[in-house]
Amino acid sequence: MISSQVARRAVWRPLWELPRRFDLIASLTRREIAARYKGSVLGIIWAVVTPVVTIAVFTLIFAGIFGARFGASGSGWEFALYIFCGVLPWTAFQEAVQLSSQKIVSQANLVKRVVFPLEILPVAQTFASLANQLFGTIALLIMALIIQRTMHPTILWLPVLVVPQLLLTFGMAWLVASLGVFLRDIVQGVALLLMVWMYLTPIIYPESIVPERFRPLINLNPFTPLIRSYRNIMLEGTTPDWRGLAYFTGFALIIFIFGYWWFARTRKNFADVI
Repeated sequence: MISSQVARRAVWRPLWELPRRFDLIASLTRREIAARYKGSVLGIIWAVVTPVVTIAVFTLIFAGIFGARFGASGSGWEFALYIFCGVLPWTAFQEAVQLSSQKIVSQANLVKRVVFPLEILPVAQTFASLANQLFGTIALLIMALIIQRTMHPTILWLPVLVVPQLLLTFGMAWLVASLGVFLRDIVQGVALLLMVWMYLTPIIYPESIVPERFRPLINLNPFTPLIRSYRNIMLEGTTPDWRGLAYFTGFALIIFIFGYWWFARTRKNFADVI
């Protein structure tokens, strides 16, 4: 009984020690960001240029060709704002999860160091992706100020959305990082899963155009209320979708706990497999 309790505590101890490793996490996060733009002419500006080009394409297709509309005015510029607002959190989540799927394998030299806390590698990757989201959010707010000629005070609710988003991303990153050690096909599998998940989330299209028979499926998607809440606080000046956000937070906590537990239980085999 005593040994089993000790083993359980040993599994969870690295999680409680994460705040004490803040300096190491911050250093790895800075390295991730620097490595991403090393040698490029535009540098960190790519964090804004890439989603802007993507949004321009989606706006042309959905607003220009299919006539889909967001917001009160229904203009093409407002459509672009709403897409930008949805793309930012999704891209941060997608990028962190995809890159984490090969993070442990790519850092094989650290795996063989018994004392190195491997659980911080997906955490640093998540924070690096979040940094890109924050850079993009600044650009979004500037665009919203120009197009809508206002900045809503409800933007102060942003941390309430970022925290559960981080919990979900941490959990998914830990899970796929572990699976990536044992299943090398996980990289392609994760990319396919995330592509399907994105199109089932009202990011590049408004919820209003979804046929009634598919609404339950869209509402079952935990990312739907998160995207809705981002648009509420940034573009519509209303509070988050509290009921939906509670659902998202519950889902995020489950994935966070399971993802870390799986990573902690399997990490002892990483060195043997790699």
